[in-house]
Amino acid sequence: MPTLSEPQLVQLAQQIKTWGKALGFQQVGISDVHLDKAEQHLHDWLAKGLHGEMDYMAKHGSKRTRPAELEPGTQRVISVRMDYLPDANAMQENLNEAQRAYVSRYALGRDYHKLMRNRLQKLATQISGEIGEFGYRAFVDSAPVLEKAIAAKAGLGWVGKHSNLINSDAGSWFFLGELYTDLALPVDDSTPDHCGTCTTCMDVCPTQAIIEPYVVDARRCISYLTIELHGPIPPELRPLIGNRIYGCDDCQLYCPWNRFAELTPEADFQPRHQLDAIGLVEAFGWDEETFLRHTEGSAIRRIGHERWLRNIAVALGNAPQAANIIAALKGRAAHPSALVREHVEWALHRQSHDETL
Repeated sequence: MPTLSEPQLVQLAQQIKTWGKALGFQQVGISDVHLDKAEQHLHDWLAKGLHGEMDYMAKHGSKRTRPAELEPGTQRVISVRMDYLPDANAMQENLNEAQRAYVSRYALGRDYHKLMRNRLQKLATQISGEIGEFGYRAFVDSAPVLEKAIAAKAGLGWVGKHSNLINSDAGSWFFLGELYTDLALPVDDSTPDHCGTCTTCMDVCPTQAIIEPYVVDARRCISYLTIELHGPIPPELRPLIGNRIYGCDDCQLYCPWNRFAELTPEADFQPRHQLDAIGLVEAFGWDEETFLRHTEGSAIRRIGHERWLRNIAVALGNAPQAANIIAALKGRAAHPSALVREHVEWALHRQSHDETL
């Protein structure tokens, strides 16, 4: 590790922020590695079982909350954010169109993991070109990292009542990434919480998953139900999902701070395969080969074709009765997967107005 004086570290921190913005990050901040408050919050959340089947949230022990245990020698975290919102106008329209699929905005384009990790690697290369070899490791939602708590400490925003990070100048439609480093860089000031008395995110949540300010019961969250959950979606929650087939954006869509959000300049985050306006019946008709082709390089592929059909069956069941929907569902009634068949049967009962199931 290079030996740098305090003035050199201050200058380097400024250079890092300049380089980061040139690489396409909208903001760069630096935090220390003391996450005691966030660690306690995580422990309380896990103890209540609010993480559902997301066992990975607990299995790494304190590596998630103590960066130096995950990457020995870490003294600072360079935290970055990158805007991803492709279109601010189509969201409500999609939600209002019952036969149209709603896909969370973050998943409409190419998977952000590789793109951001490559940019972080370029940032690390620029740093080493300036000071020589140093210790670092890049993360983009790819390891046990408390990215939102770190970003808050780095001054990128504050964790809102919906548990997403909010920036007063940019809203919350952005991805986060981290560069753990052994450089003793000067840290940035954290941002005060500006949610105030607002409870909009809690009020609009379709499943009332935000059970108290800053606490989300993942087991009720539509993003969890449609992405993380591997088995059947609880029947009592299915009618509340509406036409959301992959994730949910409502807590961000209605957050007052997002009136300041800006559209992404990244071409890779623009919608692909018309996923921002695709019809439910059309998407339900994709065979596995078509699904894999249309989700290549997309975050959506991780749920697989079976859960894709499961989710869309629920959305079709929630749509107003229509002959084309009933025909599509009957076409999958004998699907090899018991999971798909269960949700198709439920949807057919809904379409016949028998909502007792």
